[in-house]
Amino acid sequence: MAMAQTYDLTRGNPTKLILTFFFPMLFTNMLQQIYSIADTAIVGKGLGDDALAAVGNMSSLTFLVIGFSIGLTNGFSILTAQYYGAGNQKNLRRSVASAILLAFGMTALLTIVSMLFLRQVLLLLQTPEKIMQDSLTYGYVIFGGLAASIAYNLCASILRALGDSKTPFYAIVVSTVLNIILDSLCVFVFKTGVGGPAAVTVLAQVVSAAICFQKLRHIELIRVTREDFRNIGSMILNLLKNGIPMAIMNSITAVGCMTVQYFVNGMGVVYTSAYSACSKYINLFMQPACTAGYTMSAFTSQNYGAKQYDRILSGLKVCLSIAALSYILLGSFMVLFPRLLASLMLNGSEQIELAAGFLVKCGFMIFTVDFLFVFRSGCQGMGKPMLPMVSGVVEMAFRILVIALFIGKIGFDATVYAEIAAWVGALTLNAGAFTYYILQKTHGNRVPICSVALKSSDR
Repeated sequence: MAMAQTYDLTRGNPTKLILTFFFPMLFTNMLQQIYSIADTAIVGKGLGDDALAAVGNMSSLTFLVIGFSIGLTNGFSILTAQYYGAGNQKNLRRSVASAILLAFGMTALLTIVSMLFLRQVLLLLQTPEKIMQDSLTYGYVIFGGLAASIAYNLCASILRALGDSKTPFYAIVVSTVLNIILDSLCVFVFKTGVGGPAAVTVLAQVVSAAICFQKLRHIELIRVTREDFRNIGSMILNLLKNGIPMAIMNSITAVGCMTVQYFVNGMGVVYTSAYSACSKYINLFMQPACTAGYTMSAFTSQNYGAKQYDRILSGLKVCLSIAALSYILLGSFMVLFPRLLASLMLNGSEQIELAAGFLVKCGFMIFTVDFLFVFRSGCQGMGKPMLPMVSGVVEMAFRILVIALFIGKIGFDATVYAEIAAWVGALTLNAGAFTYYILQKTHGNRVPICSVALKSSDR
């Protein structure tokens, strides 16, 4: 009975299994991004471009903190999925118990640090004075509610490790509808300012976490007891070995984005609001490929635990096909309709023109980050988190180098070239690493000599 509540990805047709897992998760991620777009549009249209700039100014900092927690929980779930694929029920429960303890500690630490240093970081980002107070208000509410976000991400990552992508989808459907309705009421009816949408975001995360937790409670296979919390020091270390590199990777990426935000803020509020709108659309249009990456991670983890290495290659082909289709459809939309997209969020003609130029250029090259998600997740699913972390350093270096060198020469266009350079550099590393790791498993020691250099970078 318990097994009916989980989903084994180690047996059956890979394409069918991947698509069954992929679509609920895609709808989940798209709904989250659509809410983010709707939230931005509501703030922009209801409170003005300055309020939008304040909320957008917080996006890279929010990603730094929340992205760190997402990286940790996703890293924890890699081991959970591997134990599930291997049929090791004892370690499966112990991994869940250890992840719960670590999540509590992480919540306390991140909440305290983010609340204490919010103002100082905003000052370092050259936040314009006219949007400082709104940025602080939004940030304090979001970071004060980190427990809800971490609870949802932990519960959702455990469910996906067990092959269940549907429950997180149902949770996000409910929270998204709740979000949009309450956001509109806060902005247009109650005139709460940016604090209202921030509070609604936290409330929606509480609801989504509760729905996922309720499902987990009814899965007998992972029902932990006091015994599962005993002598788990080695398990905690193994979870951290997977989780910390993924968390650091997200944080390093966020630091690169914050550096770009620093330079954009220095150009003025007009550029800050345009960049905010662009970031929202990029995050939305990369979601199908990002979801293919999460799917690749779950599929790879279970099959790696079951030593079904050839199936991992079959999964790679399906996930890369999804990423390619996403690029053809959504990349074309960005290239063909950039001004329409920009005008949905922004009011000023100058902001719209800046955003439109950004979207066209990114639309042509977004395939690089689409493929990056798949290869990087494949490496992580095999329990190889170090090289993806190194690729995060490469992403950050390229973003900082390009924006610093070219913003004085070509202005706002430097932001899009910084993104593209970061994507290309990280894709190159992760595609090479995945090729090395999978050949090592499927062909033993008969690995091309040119791949050996990658081995040292994962130590």
